[in-house]
Amino acid sequence: MPRFHTTFNGYSVKFSPFVESRLAVATAQNFGIIGNGRLHVLESTPAGLVEAAAFDTADGLYDVVWSEENENILVGACGDGSIKLYDLAAPSQANPLRSLQEHRRECCCVSWNGRQRDLFLSSSWDDTVKLWSTQRPGSLQTFTGHTYCVYHVAWSPHHSDVFLSASGDTSVRLWDLRQPLPTLLLPAHAFEVLSADWCKYNDCIIATGSIDKSIKIWDVRQPQRELATLLGHNYAVRRVVFSPHAESVLASCSYDMTVRLWDWRAGAGIGGGGGGGAQLRAWDHHSEFAVGLDMSLLQEGVIASSGWDEWTNVWHMSGGP
Repeated sequence: MPRFHTTFNGYSVKFSPFVESRLAVATAQNFGIIGNGRLHVLESTPAGLVEAAAFDTADGLYDVVWSEENENILVGACGDGSIKLYDLAAPSQANPLRSLQEHRRECCCVSWNGRQRDLFLSSSWDDTVKLWSTQRPGSLQTFTGHTYCVYHVAWSPHHSDVFLSASGDTSVRLWDLRQPLPTLLLPAHAFEVLSADWCKYNDCIIATGSIDKSIKIWDVRQPQRELATLLGHNYAVRRVVFSPHAESVLASCSYDMTVRLWDWRAGAGIGGGGGGGAQLRAWDHHSEFAVGLDMSLLQEGVIASSGWDEWTNVWHMSGGP
């Protein structure tokens, strides 16, 4: 399993949507409590993962996302509330290209629109979500209503105007850019919701992960009850990611230091039974919290994870450690 040792604690890992061998890792010093950050751009080579570029920040980096319109552009979410844009094709001294400072507290998540490709979102511990365009120097819109940190935000892969937000106020909200208020307020868990993702094959299915150790699958047309509850993690579920290659498969990582692979339809009682799906695999290669996770769009079955143990790992779901 190729792996790379980062100087600081890993927080997020993302595969490039353009170059199958490329991935980015956001890291923070001292577990993100205080100190600097570093963004690593890695290339997967026959000799392993090799650093192609690195950018330092004055505060920790909590998330990173690749542009969907330019293979060299990345955006990082910074602990000082700023959002930093980087260009791999620009001279090192020219980066970051821009630093957008509107959030009042830590910026913890960024998501790029796969259809309106100049747009991206950010979410923050200031309880808000902001909409940005690469064509504008300031945010286009601020979405309010959450009453605690918005830990995660994600565009729908099916609709260019629709996104979700997951919050410590225990809710997940669905939004439409054409409407000022959420189109759905989902009381997803009894505890903080740390992550959520859209099914890549069905625009009505989402997954949520919580500090209650569970993952829940929802049909947004029938939000009264989850379709399935996936149990197996021993601590908070930090991130959930649907597979881009299999409709009912998703991966998760957790403070229990494991990465797990699931098929939510297996034994889920389709039609609203609320049963548990099947755990397909579990990996325990991290020795600290596993907090970053992604599944490659360009290489079927390839997964990456990053953790507080300062290791970033890439492997195929059929094998691994």
